[in-house]
Amino acid sequence: MDKQAMRQEAERLIREAMERGVAVKQGETRIVAKCGKCGAENKTKAPKGAATRVTFTCKECGHTQVAL
Repeated sequence: MDKQAMRQEAERLIREAMERGVAVKQGETRIVAKCGKCGAENKTKAPKGAATRVTFTCKECGHTQVAL
């Protein structure tokens, strides 16, 4: 598929969903961040609509840091 065909397919799917009355809800963003100290992966959530950085503490080493 080229870009134009994918765009048309997406628009068709959106129209069909709107006809059925599907509700789209905005939820919390889930971020998987890597610790800058020990390298462990941590999962954290950002509140909906927030364009700020999220502060979290590493579950392995306890280092406090900020995720984008």
